[in-house]
Amino acid sequence: MQLYYADASPYARKVRACAVVLGLSDKIEIIDVTGTPVNTGSMPVDVNPLGKVPCLVTDRDEVIYDSRVITAYLNASVNGTLYPEGQDKWSKLTLEATGEGMMDAALSMVYEKRVRPAEIVFDDWIEGQWTKIARALVEIEKRWVDDLSGSITAAQIALGCALGYLDFRLDDRNWRDGHKTLAAWYEEFSKTDAMALTAPQG
Repeated sequence: MQLYYADASPYARKVRACAVVLGLSDKIEIIDVTGTPVNTGSMPVDVNPLGKVPCLVTDRDEVIYDSRVITAYLNASVNGTLYPEGQDKWSKLTLEATGEGMMDAALSMVYEKRVRPAEIVFDDWIEGQWTKIARALVEIEKRWVDDLSGSITAAQIALGCALGYLDFRLDDRNWRDGHKTLAAWYEEFSKTDAMALTAPQG
């Protein structure tokens, strides 16, 4: 399999982290690409018309994209347990979506300053995106603490990658302030192979 990947992308990191847990890392060739919403650069527009990563080409030459679709595919391919069934399924899927939503908001903040000309940067937009993240942090500690324990799930990985991206690109926001429970969880979760082997280098 081939995975189109950008080192700084939290979505791509999520796929690699899931592959580590599933024992699939050595079966996936990583293809590093770069680009932005206004300059696709080396993004795989020929295989993913959206020009986004991650994008997986399977060993049957099927093209799969969106991190949640890819991780579900990888999990199903080895009958993994990243997506548990049963009563807690919907809670974990919603936590995964919350982690991905935090990534969306954080990336929007980064692109607003990195891509938009300085004279038209919309500061209210940036703060609005951070408000989404701040609300999510509060809600996770209210609703999902129990889902952060036990065997590793895609939901935990999504949240770990979202928090890692905040450290990587928005560390001045100090997301840990007022969130001791989540900070303690993340400190330990960061030590897992899934996170330690996929940390962004750039």
